[in-house]
Amino acid sequence: MDLKKRELLTDTQGRTVRDLRISVTDRCNLRCVYCMPAEGMPWLAKSDLLTFEELARVARIAFECGVRGVRLTGGEPTVRAEVVELVRQLRELSPDLDLSMTTNGLKLVELAASLRAAGLDRVNVSLDTLSRERFHALARRDRLADVLAGLAAAKAAGFAPIKVNAVLVRGFNDDEAVPLARWARDEGFELRFIEWMPLDFGHTWKREQLVPGDEIVAQLTAAFGLGAPDEDDPSAPARTWRYADGRGRVGVIASVTRPFCGDCDRIRLTADGQIRTCLFANLEHDVRGALRGGASDDAIEAILRAAVRRKLPGHLIGQAAFRQPERGMSSIGG
Repeated sequence: MDLKKRELLTDTQGRTVRDLRISVTDRCNLRCVYCMPAEGMPWLAKSDLLTFEELARVARIAFECGVRGVRLTGGEPTVRAEVVELVRQLRELSPDLDLSMTTNGLKLVELAASLRAAGLDRVNVSLDTLSRERFHALARRDRLADVLAGLAAAKAAGFAPIKVNAVLVRGFNDDEAVPLARWARDEGFELRFIEWMPLDFGHTWKREQLVPGDEIVAQLTAAFGLGAPDEDDPSAPARTWRYADGRGRVGVIASVTRPFCGDCDRIRLTADGQIRTCLFANLEHDVRGALRGGASDDAIEAILRAAVRRKLPGHLIGQAAFRQPERGMSSIGG
């Protein structure tokens, strides 16, 4: 594929965009209590969703501007029909593109091998509990066995490393940090604890129910022993530690208590074609209208560049000026 070399996407804080998160759908086959109500939400009309060709075109232009990582998200990306074809189109951009997906794992038994063959590099699977009863209460679906089977399918398909994302909520599953870590070590997965963020559709987030990253690290250190934090890429959201016995490593994404906004290199494209420069942004930049109005690649680049120029220094959680976005996480894309 012939690619044009364009100027890097750099904001007013000197941060350069290297990572694009693409939400392919707002729909999900779970109803997690910290994300959406039991009955679901008003879903986007099919005509409002960007087509695979439109998604791939934005990704190509972003790649020409220096983006080197694309992560597919949702909602739940695997519920979008023929998502393997989107992976194939994105892989055609470049063999050097770091192409990954965040999924709840329910459809990996069906799709893992095809996704791998189409060019997907990595998967992150969300799993907050090892208890069937708690999983049912959290996700409002009795599907823990399917997630575990999906993880096994991902391993069999050759994905590595396989990362597992877990959110702890005070009073619900905050006693599972050590059991989850022990299970992940035994299975060969890289566990990532993510602080609960104010991104639920119902705006029910409470700071006192957040389990801080430092508390999680203290529990893991007491149980297993952790070395000094790894010297990771500062733009990576997770701080990672290796276990003292050498059996893998664990990470914490402390978006609330230890924000990494100063090194953030991400922008997001929602399923309905809006550019967002932060999960917590209240400003969106419409690219769908331009795509469907016959805009040139240069015009699409200009929209990306204008959005990046308006990226704020940080998310402001805990400050008086913070306003939770109207969209929930499943509509924004993680």
